[in-house]
Amino acid sequence: MLFWGSSFIALKIAFTTHDPMQVIFWRMAIATLLFLPLLPRFLKIRIKTGDVKLLGLMTLFEPCLYFIFEAKALEQTTASQAGMITAILPLLVAVGAALWLKEPVTRQNIVGFLLAIAGAWWLSLSGESSETAPNPQWGNFLEFLAMLCAAGYILTLKRLTARYSPLFLTALQALAGTLFFLPALFITPTPAEEAFNLTALLAVLYLGSIVTVGAYGLYNYGVSKIPVSQASAYINLIPVFAVLLGFLILGESFTQPQILASLLVFIGVITSQWGSQVQRKAKRLIRF
Repeated sequence: MLFWGSSFIALKIAFTTHDPMQVIFWRMAIATLLFLPLLPRFLKIRIKTGDVKLLGLMTLFEPCLYFIFEAKALEQTTASQAGMITAILPLLVAVGAALWLKEPVTRQNIVGFLLAIAGAWWLSLSGESSETAPNPQWGNFLEFLAMLCAAGYILTLKRLTARYSPLFLTALQALAGTLFFLPALFITPTPAEEAFNLTALLAVLYLGSIVTVGAYGLYNYGVSKIPVSQASAYINLIPVFAVLLGFLILGESFTQPQILASLLVFIGVITSQWGSQVQRKAKRLIRF
């Protein structure tokens, strides 16, 4: 979650001199190159016919659609606000798990979900335009769409980790993203004077190695070992890291209404998670 939270700052830095779609391509390409030594091992994996659609759906959700929405979001809003929107993701996963995986959802889960949505909406409305965030309302909405894609990715991932290694699934995401964003190199070429911006290049390298290989690899491994609802709860740490790093590195700050809106998001998340925790403890006591 620390790596994922830092990705908002790295993307914001890279976007200052490079086209967003090109940044995503090089991020995916770097990750793919890092996985090349494992290619002989991956070629031995036999993919079941029935899993082809699930694998395609997983890669379509993330990285393909997810990074389109997130890249465009960070062009319009701050890294801190975009990071705050990610607090909604665990609740989206809980709703999706109830509809698709038939996991139970309590009334408290629903109340928490509505509170978090209201907080995200308030956060977007209270956003003020600036040089680095020309249209925060639109940017935050795009980040919300990215979270819908992320929820779809997590749910399909959970199904697939029962049959495939997390490392293989992470490598597949990197390869799919490389191929999907390859046309960006020819549609919007980067000017020569901007191509060698050292800070932006280091940010892209960090995104491809530490974030794409590291964060996705660690999370995919985690999802393979614990329930998806438990794994998604850790995503609540992303806004904390994103806001803290946005303040320390980019000098971003929140207005008073945005702070209150952010608190409402967290209250909604805590309300939802508290209901789930109480329910799980009650079940354990009954079994005992």
